[in-house]
Amino acid sequence: MKISRIAALCSLAFVMAGFSFAPATGASLPPGWPGAGQLFVGTNYQPFDRSGREQIEHDIQRMKEAGFRVVRMGDLSWDSFEPREGKFDFTLFDWIMDRMHAAGLKVILDIPGQPAPMWLHRKYPGVNLVDERGARLDPAERYMDDTSDPDYRRLLVRLADTMTKRYARHPALFAIGYNNESGNGMVSYSEADRLRFIAWLRRKYASLDALNKAWATQRWSRRLGAWDDVRLPYKEDVGPYERYLDMRRFWSDQTVEVLDSLEAVRRKNVPDKPAISNLWDSSGRKGFDMLATYRRYVSYGAMGFYPGDPLSSAFEATMMRAAMDTPIWFNEFTAGGPGYYGTPGRSRMWAHFGLLLGAQAVMPWTWHSHHGGEEQALFGLVDHDDRASWKLGEFEDIAREFRTLEKLGFPRLPKPDVAIAYAFDNMVATNLPKAGMSNSVRSYINPGYMKQAHGAYEPLFKDNVDVAVIHIGHEDLGRYKLVIVPGMYLLDSASLANLRKFVADGGTAIMTAQSAKVNDHSQWHDTPLPGGLTDVFGLRTNEFYNAGALQLTVGSETVKGEFGGYEVLEPSTAEVLARFESLDGKPPAITVNRFGKGRAIYVATAAQAPVMRSLYRQLYASLGITPGPKTPDGVYARTVDGRVLYVNTSSEARDVEIDGAMRGVLTGRTWEGKLHLAPLGVDLLQK
Repeated sequence: MKISRIAALCSLAFVMAGFSFAPATGASLPPGWPGAGQLFVGTNYQPFDRSGREQIEHDIQRMKEAGFRVVRMGDLSWDSFEPREGKFDFTLFDWIMDRMHAAGLKVILDIPGQPAPMWLHRKYPGVNLVDERGARLDPAERYMDDTSDPDYRRLLVRLADTMTKRYARHPALFAIGYNNESGNGMVSYSEADRLRFIAWLRRKYASLDALNKAWATQRWSRRLGAWDDVRLPYKEDVGPYERYLDMRRFWSDQTVEVLDSLEAVRRKNVPDKPAISNLWDSSGRKGFDMLATYRRYVSYGAMGFYPGDPLSSAFEATMMRAAMDTPIWFNEFTAGGPGYYGTPGRSRMWAHFGLLLGAQAVMPWTWHSHHGGEEQALFGLVDHDDRASWKLGEFEDIAREFRTLEKLGFPRLPKPDVAIAYAFDNMVATNLPKAGMSNSVRSYINPGYMKQAHGAYEPLFKDNVDVAVIHIGHEDLGRYKLVIVPGMYLLDSASLANLRKFVADGGTAIMTAQSAKVNDHSQWHDTPLPGGLTDVFGLRTNEFYNAGALQLTVGSETVKGEFGGYEVLEPSTAEVLARFESLDGKPPAITVNRFGKGRAIYVATAAQAPVMRSLYRQLYASLGITPGPKTPDGVYARTVDGRVLYVNTSSEARDVEIDGAMRGVLTGRTWEGKLHLAPLGVDLLQK
């Protein structure tokens, strides 16, 4: 039935009326843990690179003079603590810890489990990687360690136990970190790994019949007649997708098992100190399912923050925070880079940008510029000739400003009303390395999960609305008013059940094209699509087509664009909110369905900013979501305890309209009706 723009808007208002939502739960730091109410500027330090105690003492003095509070060290240095198996040497590090304490500096002690030392590779060949052709690989670069090897794990736990026991009561100890950049590294194809993979499959599927069904082995004559028929799927030329997905899950579990073992050591030896680890769950080489498991082994979301554009950087940092009620730690933070000396003001801008998102700490990588190794010519705060660069002065400024801001409501702990779905499984299923049939089919209208996620996030980000990025199968969705599922091609059974309950209990969900197409095994559902949710969304969809320019009207806004394609929606109980006005017959573009106490909205295109922006702005009022301060392009802001922090991420000056006269806490200037922000400029305004 054809409905007019006015009728569609009235229908939207009718469906949205009558709903009430409880506020999101509050956030607080765990009682008694270090760092509550403070902001931290520090650095990453590799003391074993330095020429001797005199230089180290000089480094520590300069850190103190810069106003630094915390230093992360220990990482990447296993053989400096254990030069030979079972022979530990802490002489130098004991002295460094004492000197850090004397200078008033706290230490994040990183357990240096990767890379493993050469003596371990020589004596225990199981830790060596094997490639797809069966060739043993020498540890030629970082993280070339088979972390599933039992000898590696045994020796790592002993190292962690020895280090944490030794420094458990040291007054400089602030926190514990595990294996720098967990999730990075390579998969291995050794016979031992194949057998471990088989054992993992046996636990998961129990029977060979169940495995054959999950892997669709009847296709192309690939039935498994015995468990020993199982091989590790190739990574570069994957073959059947179901097998590749399970292999990536297997390696994810191997990473999580290592983190679990290290967390058990921390809980035993230093339960009063948090785990703040530099994780890399999205590493392209391996990665792991952090969002489904993080509560088992971390206390704070922590990451290496090397931002490019504000949108993708904010999304990644938001994902690292997940649903934790604790701040983000940037355990590594942008300063210079390989062959890149730095840009004045850039690190300061990104530091305040981090505060907007809920960060508590920025720790530049790295203190001193590297002379050799894989990161030679990587410029830190101190130049190769040991002269302090202008960057050290910039981080001294950041430290001074952070000490001011920590008295004014920072670190802020966002309490988002909106969540965006993300899952490691889905990233694997939608980013296969082989351009096979499944990828070709998805490419008709799906630009890839991350592009869809960014398209869903961008309008909220630009409206200065706080968002959580979560695995919706492993969280309490009741704390959110709106859950967005952007192009989740693989939406697992736990997520399906949780999303169904969320809507039934009164929540609002938005799903976009190419979601819920395959099941937990990456096989297409044999039911109407979206699989398992047709009643929730009140429609089915199966056909999808390429298209050029599309036009639709959402509420009072007309949206035009090259959206790549669209799905054909067949509403049953859903109402049509918008139609494609540029297509014959004006098929539905957006629908809404009442389900239980809530509503489920389906968008027939990929999640792209113009469509999502118009839709969100129709929803804000009924959801009780208030956008943040209005800002021009490139400027982002948050209100904190009645003050507003503005950050200009652009390389051009920006003027921001403000209400009346306000004073800049950071600049000391008074502004009337308009705030002028210099390129990369920041300020906190108060009445």
